[in-house]
Amino acid sequence: MARLFLVSWYHSNEMDTTTNHNHALYEAFKAKDARFDGRFFVGISSTGIYCRPVCRAKQPKEENCTFYATAAEAEQAGYRPCLLCRPELAPGSSVTDSTANLTRRAIRILEQNCDSGWNLDQLAGQLGCTSRHLRRVFTAQYHVSPVQYLQTCRLLLAKNLLTDTNLSVLDVAMASGFGSLRRFNDLFKRHYRLSPLALRKEGSKDNRPSDGITLALGYRPPYRWEHMLAFLSERAISGIETIKNDQYSRTVGLFTAERKHVQGWIRVKHHPEKNALAVTMSENLLPVIPLVLARVRHLFDLNCDPNTIYRTLIFMNKIRPGLCMEGIRLPGCFNTFEMAVRAILGQQISVKAAGTLAARIVSAYGTPVWTGIAGLTHLFPTPQEILALGGAIENALGSLGVTSAKSRAIYDLGLALANKQINLNLFAQPEEEMKKLTSIRGIGNWTARYIAMRAMGWPDVFLETDLGVKKALKTHTTQELLVLAESWRPWRSYATINLWNTL
Repeated sequence: MARLFLVSWYHSNEMDTTTNHNHALYEAFKAKDARFDGRFFVGISSTGIYCRPVCRAKQPKEENCTFYATAAEAEQAGYRPCLLCRPELAPGSSVTDSTANLTRRAIRILEQNCDSGWNLDQLAGQLGCTSRHLRRVFTAQYHVSPVQYLQTCRLLLAKNLLTDTNLSVLDVAMASGFGSLRRFNDLFKRHYRLSPLALRKEGSKDNRPSDGITLALGYRPPYRWEHMLAFLSERAISGIETIKNDQYSRTVGLFTAERKHVQGWIRVKHHPEKNALAVTMSENLLPVIPLVLARVRHLFDLNCDPNTIYRTLIFMNKIRPGLCMEGIRLPGCFNTFEMAVRAILGQQISVKAAGTLAARIVSAYGTPVWTGIAGLTHLFPTPQEILALGGAIENALGSLGVTSAKSRAIYDLGLALANKQINLNLFAQPEEEMKKLTSIRGIGNWTARYIAMRAMGWPDVFLETDLGVKKALKTHTTQELLVLAESWRPWRSYATINLWNTL
């Protein structure tokens, strides 16, 4: 019975306060089931702390537990985060986990920009609604305001940095989006009932790495790390990315909220025993830590709920055993323009050939950057740098082997992005942006949908005309594939990845 209640809540993502539902959530908490990690948080009245469902501390009595949909809601209720299970490491939720798409998009913006000085009006403007409407629907769903949610994001990031790095308290405050050290100290003490320095002392570690800043990002198991690395390795751009020794590395060029350009590198390793990825970044990326972490989450699809997806796609195995595996992730991207350009280059040619062309563009027009890591030498050109090539774009890229049609499409895409006519961010509306993409001459339907799948993290893309999909299901016609894929909604992007993995 408890499982039935869990499934019901799991699909709706609404915290039902009835006795039966609360009991079901308590049973999940008692079982320490990692599949529910990040799905809810548990406030414990006897200690005044809140925990993740996977917390290994002594199990509290059921009557002492209150359940919350978000960490922000738990903190607004007066609870402080557990130092053992560390709620700041809990995985998030994907965009399709909630019918309230607007609020999910809002959360993505808040988490990605928690170090910025954005106000509610700016946030609403990005989402195409009024601040009043956003505040109303956000509060109705999560029982906290967007501002309160943002504050919790900042505090939890600060807690993570204090626990896992050697950064000064001032650096932690600035990197977490607090305008002053005094404000940071006051808020931290008020919410967590101890000072930042006291927390650091309690959570101090002698083995903190000195090579860059290392933080952990959690996920819900299982995670098919080997399949993710294989996908990224096949599409890695020379000079930008490397996959060696079971880890992913790349160069990074980002702008701060003040439009200052910072350069550096990241390295991502898998820690399956912790259900987490360890993200190490160069210290000069300190001003853009929230943005780096948000992009890593997207690249490696850390908000994915593999169990929910597998329950829908398991019927693929009736077509052929092993066609679908639990734990397959949807590869995102770190740089949307970089990924989109590579997608354009890949039209009508092999993945390897597209990688060769992309590497030539990087070598010719990318920005050199020193990383100290073999194979990481350049940043991918920005839309503005591509536009600087001007009317000679066909000659500039043509000399590298890029066709005139693709050269012009890349230029026009860069122009649309620079003028903010197209939005490839995670909080974009994929259906609208795909229409805009196909309006660019040289970008077809397949390319637009592929970009939506990887750049915008859209989980419901099915590429029925893709050669790989057709090869994996070669006994089916295109029309049959479309009919078949209807039962895979809203996870058709994951179905596509599973099909590619069989080749």
